[in-house]
Amino acid sequence: MSDTETINVPRRGRARKRGLAIAFAVFALAGAGYAAYWFVALRHYERTDDAYVAGNVVQLMPQVAGTVIGVNADDTDYVQQGQPLVTLDRADAQVALAQAEAALAQTVREVRQLYTANSTWAANISQREAEIARARAELVRAEDDLARRAKLVDTGAVSGEEMNHARAGVDNARAAVAAAEAALVSARQQLATNQSLTDGTTVEQHPTVERAAAKVREQYLAYARTVLPAPVSGYVAKRTVQVGQRIAQGAPLMSIIPLDQVWVDANFKEVQLAKMRIGQPVTLTADAYGDTVTYHGTIAGLGVGTGSAFALLPAQNATGNWIKVVQRVPVRIALDPKELASHPLRVGLSMAATVDVADTQGTALSAAPRTSAAYTTTAFDRDSGEAEALVQKTIAANLGRPPGKAGSAAPVLAQPAAAPAVPAPHRIAKSASPAPL
Repeated sequence: MSDTETINVPRRGRARKRGLAIAFAVFALAGAGYAAYWFVALRHYERTDDAYVAGNVVQLMPQVAGTVIGVNADDTDYVQQGQPLVTLDRADAQVALAQAEAALAQTVREVRQLYTANSTWAANISQREAEIARARAELVRAEDDLARRAKLVDTGAVSGEEMNHARAGVDNARAAVAAAEAALVSARQQLATNQSLTDGTTVEQHPTVERAAAKVREQYLAYARTVLPAPVSGYVAKRTVQVGQRIAQGAPLMSIIPLDQVWVDANFKEVQLAKMRIGQPVTLTADAYGDTVTYHGTIAGLGVGTGSAFALLPAQNATGNWIKVVQRVPVRIALDPKELASHPLRVGLSMAATVDVADTQGTALSAAPRTSAAYTTTAFDRDSGEAEALVQKTIAANLGRPPGKAGSAAPVLAQPAAAPAVPAPHRIAKSASPAPL
């Protein structure tokens, strides 16, 4: 080895050591920087990509059985709450409703007769009382006549035959009084019986009329329910109903999904839940839009059990070959409605969620029950009002008074819309919505 090579060996060693020292210092600084960044920022976030869009899947189901004569919406169509979607044949319902109306009309007239009979029996009682008064007056005159003749019998001025006639007159007068009194008792009993059927009520509120009116309401609801309205506003999915199909009560016909009410179910590991609280902010991205679109939401609630606990076949861990698996708990995240309107989401889409857990002042579980309904619909509210109007119209018409004085205006039953035309064998045309009831 030459002297030059001997001198370069320690120089290369020192350079190597210096390079390693620099590299170590860089890695140490990077680790310290990451540790500081984690302590300041990253430890306040929990992230998962096991998150999916969820929403209400509202089933359209008939409340009465029938034959479908019109389908007014198809998959992917947008529908408004209350919009008629399916029309059933209502011929049977119309017949049943007409029978119920006729029965109510007959019942009202029969009950009117009860109230009229009260007046009749009251007048009859007055007549019987007058007859009793006349019969008693006749009895008094007959008794006086008999007494006068009895005083004259000994003088020979009154014959025995005449006395017998006087006695017969008294007996007849007494019989007339007894008959009039019996007729009065019978009339009073009839009036009491009749009044027991009418006391404390009116014709409109009579139990028999109410029973017949309830039957009209029942049949009208069956008639009105032959048109199926959309319970909520949303998009149609999974339509299975077909024109001409005979459907049973409660059969699912189609689904309606209100995409403005969707949320995200994010499944976090159990080790990530310690600092999660209701109301914490969440940042989300959807695979459908990528990182270019960011959603902002808040934690609406944390599940009360893991996914495996509510599975159809829960895991059985009491076995000899048990292996611990980290469980996940669903966390419900409410989204910003404005962001949903700008970038709609579909049920089932994949999401990535990042929760800011820095603020732990909230609660992990809801502390109070709801004070109002979570979801409501007014699509079926009109049925009861129209049925009541029909009842009042029928009662008024058979009470002999104008319809407007029975309680409410008379309704006009909507006629069923024409069945949608079928222009081609493979497709049912979307027709205009049938007229609402």
